[in-house]
Amino acid sequence: MSDAMVATRAVEERGTAQQVDVAVVGAGFAGLYLLHRLRKAGFSTVALEEAGDVGGTWYWNRYPGARCDIQTIDYSYTFDPGLETAWTWSEKYATQPEILRYLGFVADRYDLRRDIRFKTKVTEARWDETAERWLITTDNGEAVSCRHYIMATGCLSAPKPPEIDGVKDFKGEVYFTGRWPHGGVNLAGKRVAVIGTGSSAIQSIPLIAEQAAHLTVFQRTPNFALPAHNGPAPSERMSLLQSDRAAYREQARQSMAGVPYPQQMAVSWQLSDAERRARFEEAWGKGDLVYILTQLWADQAVDVEGNKLICDLIREKISAAVKDPETAAALMPHDHPFGAKRPCLDTNYYATYNRPNVTLVNLRQEPIKAISTGGIATGKRSFDIDVIVFATGFDAMTGAIRAVHPITGRGGKSLTDVWAQGPQTYLGLTVAGFPNFFMITGPGSPSVLSNMAVSIEQHVDWVVDRLAALRDAGFTTMEPTETAQAGWNRHMADCSMLTLHRLANTWYTGANVPGKVQGLMPYTGGVGPYRSICDEVVSRGMLGFKLSGPDGAAQCNDGEVVRLQPDVRLVLNLLTSLNLPPIESMGALGAREFVNEFNKGRPAGRPIGDIVDGTLPVTGGALPYRVYKPAAPGPHPVVVYFHGGGWVLGDEQSDEPFCRDMVRRTGMMFVSVGYRHAPEHRFPTAAEDGYAATRWIAEHAEEFGGSPGPVLVAGWSAGGNVAAVTCQLARDRGGPEIAGQLLICPVTDCTFDRPSYNDNATGYFLTRSLMYWFWDLYCSPADRTDPRVSPLRGKVAGLPPAFVVTCEFDPLRDEGVAYAEAMSAAGVPVQQLRAHGHFHSSFTMVDVVITAVPGRVQMAEALRRFAGLPPEVRRDESGHGQASPGHRIAAAAS
Repeated sequence: MSDAMVATRAVEERGTAQQVDVAVVGAGFAGLYLLHRLRKAGFSTVALEEAGDVGGTWYWNRYPGARCDIQTIDYSYTFDPGLETAWTWSEKYATQPEILRYLGFVADRYDLRRDIRFKTKVTEARWDETAERWLITTDNGEAVSCRHYIMATGCLSAPKPPEIDGVKDFKGEVYFTGRWPHGGVNLAGKRVAVIGTGSSAIQSIPLIAEQAAHLTVFQRTPNFALPAHNGPAPSERMSLLQSDRAAYREQARQSMAGVPYPQQMAVSWQLSDAERRARFEEAWGKGDLVYILTQLWADQAVDVEGNKLICDLIREKISAAVKDPETAAALMPHDHPFGAKRPCLDTNYYATYNRPNVTLVNLRQEPIKAISTGGIATGKRSFDIDVIVFATGFDAMTGAIRAVHPITGRGGKSLTDVWAQGPQTYLGLTVAGFPNFFMITGPGSPSVLSNMAVSIEQHVDWVVDRLAALRDAGFTTMEPTETAQAGWNRHMADCSMLTLHRLANTWYTGANVPGKVQGLMPYTGGVGPYRSICDEVVSRGMLGFKLSGPDGAAQCNDGEVVRLQPDVRLVLNLLTSLNLPPIESMGALGAREFVNEFNKGRPAGRPIGDIVDGTLPVTGGALPYRVYKPAAPGPHPVVVYFHGGGWVLGDEQSDEPFCRDMVRRTGMMFVSVGYRHAPEHRFPTAAEDGYAATRWIAEHAEEFGGSPGPVLVAGWSAGGNVAAVTCQLARDRGGPEIAGQLLICPVTDCTFDRPSYNDNATGYFLTRSLMYWFWDLYCSPADRTDPRVSPLRGKVAGLPPAFVVTCEFDPLRDEGVAYAEAMSAAGVPVQQLRAHGHFHSSFTMVDVVITAVPGRVQMAEALRRFAGLPPEVRRDESGHGQASPGHRIAAAAS
């Protein structure tokens, strides 16, 4: 028996441990709701709280100006309509004292204090594998023995200590915004230093400046701050809430941020400068953080250029508010996109720097050298100081969990050791190897990127419902599997590609804590999508969890809950919710009309150079084409592009967003060809049209402004088939010379028995039955082995170098891989991109599938390499050159 077991048994045998079903750490928003739900579910419970009363972060953070930055009608409990009507907020953004009174009101209304042990800090928690219980020891009173252990410690509750030499030598007063004295602080007539310009500093600096004889602000990194315009709750928001409270709250739960705003549809490049400024001024005037973060234009959080427009507008506001140009410049952020670091709401923050008793010290130019007994010295000067206020932030997300006590799970594993390289969780709720251990808004959940009140309620409801179901099913333990946890970490990494958060060094990534392993800790996929994933875990039989009970009872439904890329999942959810009839049921003409109407609603893409339409001659007719030219002067290498659509659908304009995107990334000219379609023109028309068009374009390239010499070919889906066939025909028919081929999810064979055809037969838009329909319209069974329709059946040696893209969830995946491998075996230089988590349409859905951007970057690099150009390719630092989630993603969030 281990030492931990011996200690646990000894405590229990002496009868000194308080026996409960569930122990909760924390009595803030999360802890109070947990007590209420657990009691209603019939669990005996105790909450352990270090503070002297309820409130959590609102108990400790009492610095001047402390208030919430989400409107309080949204930053409230919603579980009881009676509670909502029993409490009325006095302001749009309530102050700390009012929020603390609210939480006290809730504790009294539901008689929660009787289950809370105040002024009690947990010092250790150990899992007893034999008893299947947690033993919790504290610094005040008896230990606690519990079946389930829940951390409700908050994301921003572990203050980060200062990292400056000489702090202990300072003889004046020292305060921390995160642990402000409850009796207040008298700063009148004193020389005050505030170190830091995060949220607490931005809220407190204007009020401190009004009291202090002189205030010196030491700023290392400026932050974006927006005016709160505080006052009564806005009438339009109150009207929405009161007209249908249930609908308002449900919209919040299914939204991306936990506040019921719709997904913005317009993208930045579709708007004029005047339109963008008008939208910005409206948002600036509202004083609503969530509004300005989500409602300006659809690409503001995912695209560097769309985001820079907002940054520039805010900098203009700073310049107008701060009279001294040098001070204004120092207050302007340039090191992170807007929203990548938590923006702040302020009241007169920038105007405060116009006061004669306020000095800003730019630590980028003159770092603090040391703190002495009577002041602060930088590399350039010294300041006599009476009071230092550290507004240096928190060890966010993981700090409160790891700092409260050692947590030891199964097999003596320490949570600190398990998280040594960053937090590993399943759903942000559980950790493999730690049975019956739960976190509310832990790392790996939306938490700080959401309205915390909404996320807390969802987490608490999910956990308590799972504990009740576990009990009712006769099981006693629950923990995630390593497979599920690894899959969630992979999904977290995929989600990090969606936004610009990863481009900033912030407390979201742990960059503010020296030595902390950096990684984006909150879930960036949105509140509504996250909720649906948690629900899916349950509906799929507790996917990713091991359950055990008496007499060897066990259940383990192992697996990954999300394998798709997050934006792909949203798109597919939307398509499912539309209940569209199968495309093949529409007939060829109906299907074409449907696709054309769908494409009309898509942004065409960012501006490029000229776009020229024309026709080219082929045997028996003429083909339309569209030339997409770079903005830079030519001549440019020419890429002949063939659109997708199963040889039945689409035209020279249907893949316009993709063509524009590739033109911008490559600096090359794309000529998209509208080859003739089945069933009017069956095989081999599309193949022969593709070859004829390529020959004609190569012969006339200079007339388009193209470079003389070899052309390149590219195509998606059936267009990938046409491109591959064109390369074989050009080899066999004496030209034209083709420098390289880009094949995106190509059709290469007529065999339907490969695993990808069966594994992805339904559910991913391009279905097996749709492919059967395409084949039947285009080609008779007798002709399907012809290399002009099944290029895998042809000779693959002597072809131009290729870049072949396949997607994990695509019926055509395996034949694309087979074609790439066959070419490689025949000596053709081939590079493959096997796109994890993507489906057949990912790379051409430029306006919605943001996670496909790195793949398009690789495609552009390959095309430049084939053309003999330098490897530099146009890419934004985010990798999000042309990306707009559009309104469709919001509709799929649930």
